[in-house]
Amino acid sequence: MNKELIIRSSSEAVDFALLKDGKLIELHKEEEKSNFQVGDIFIAKIRKPVAGLNAAFVNVGFEKDAFLHYHDLGPNLASQLKFIKLVSAGKLKDFSLKTFQFEKEIDKDGTITDVLSSNQSVLVQVVKEPISTKGPRISAELSLAGRFIVLVPFSDRVSISQKIEDKKEKERLKRLVQSIKPKGFGVIVRTVAEGKSTVELEKDLQNLLSRWTAMCKKLPTAHHPSKVLGELNRASSILRDVFNDTFSGIQIDDEELYNQTKDYLQEIAPSKQSIVKFYQSKDTPIFEKYNIERQIKTSFGKTVSMSKGAYLIIEHTEALHVIDVNSGNRSNKATNQEDTAMEVNMIAAAEIARQLRLRDMGGIIVVDFIDMSNPENRKVLFDFLKEEMSDDKAKHKILPPSKFGLVQITRQRVRPEVNIKTREEDPNNESGEIEAPIQIIDKIAFDLERILKIHKHVVLNVHPFVAAYLSKGFPSLRSRWFLEHKKWVKIIPRDAYTYLEYHFYDKKGNAILE
Repeated sequence: MNKELIIRSSSEAVDFALLKDGKLIELHKEEEKSNFQVGDIFIAKIRKPVAGLNAAFVNVGFEKDAFLHYHDLGPNLASQLKFIKLVSAGKLKDFSLKTFQFEKEIDKDGTITDVLSSNQSVLVQVVKEPISTKGPRISAELSLAGRFIVLVPFSDRVSISQKIEDKKEKERLKRLVQSIKPKGFGVIVRTVAEGKSTVELEKDLQNLLSRWTAMCKKLPTAHHPSKVLGELNRASSILRDVFNDTFSGIQIDDEELYNQTKDYLQEIAPSKQSIVKFYQSKDTPIFEKYNIERQIKTSFGKTVSMSKGAYLIIEHTEALHVIDVNSGNRSNKATNQEDTAMEVNMIAAAEIARQLRLRDMGGIIVVDFIDMSNPENRKVLFDFLKEEMSDDKAKHKILPPSKFGLVQITRQRVRPEVNIKTREEDPNNESGEIEAPIQIIDKIAFDLERILKIHKHVVLNVHPFVAAYLSKGFPSLRSRWFLEHKKWVKIIPRDAYTYLEYHFYDKKGNAILE
């Protein structure tokens, strides 16, 4: 398994595409105007505590107030408020918390009006970016994420990632962290820390403490509201969260971003610094070179095509997302309906896991798989779906198939869903829209795969533009079809056809129903 990160920069935004064995699995966009990323810390003022919601609305500079629930205050809120007051007044200049006297923890079942009041200064962190009509969701329990550990100010707790299963390794990491942990800070050990040395963890810890100190130095002069600690740039944060030994390349078309990424990789994995490459070709844009633009066009529509003619229908509502699995009109070597359903469902499970990450779909997702009567097959499908989603860093939970064959998934949503328009203006009709033209090529290929199993001689009638696209160049798509199926497809351009119209005929001129 090879992973590649392809980064495209423009004057308005930076796009990040994560590929797994050449297939697009994550797509992120960092816009210049974006001022509210998950992980950003703001100094802000409480606008209004609302007892009925047990929450407060906080002005963080967004058009809509951020939402701070009582359960997101953290047990040591009183200590944080005291710290802010002392630092802002210039009475506390040691930010290490070694000599800082902690206040009593707040009641875990208390009410917001007991601990917060209007115009009170508070440090808050973005845990959910603004989505739709809602402002950011924030927390007063701060955390600074590093490569191997997460630093939690105003805490004393040490916890180890549950994904580390080896008990001896868990104990080793706990002892190690407790020996280097500064007073007044808690530490969460991340999964990637497994097997790492004291030197590597201590270096990560010192980097986080430096960021904490730099943030605290801003507090005395910071206006309200203002960002006092920004998350790393998106390239660095993606590398921090997903980078491992399976990465084979990082391609970047912007020199400044290339140098930043190379420097960051030098810090976290010096041996892998050589995989960062500066893409300089003027002839082919970077997303075209790695076939990303095509994958975007074919992956974000309402209908998602899969191998062997199967496809998904993805519908979005205000309350949930619904995914329908369809086998398509295709021939199959499977001996019975159960085997066909099982094969299609397994293909769909892998694609659904990819789609959830790619679109960053969150909330409730309901999947209608093709019905299977064998309980063993349902269990195999459920286990396979869990395995396919195990790489997904967003918190999620999958329920076993219901009596109706529905699988329910909940997935954490911290950013707006990636929603890319794949329909384009219909050149034959000024008021209408059509699917992106690139999708017609995939549909023709899917239909052709099925038709060539039955017919030896096939004639394809298409619009002249599409005919040229299929037959020109070397190797042409028609040549590739020949190599794959060992059958030559005759292509006839038809001026009378609309752009996306196509029909198959046999050698006698009889129409083949696709």
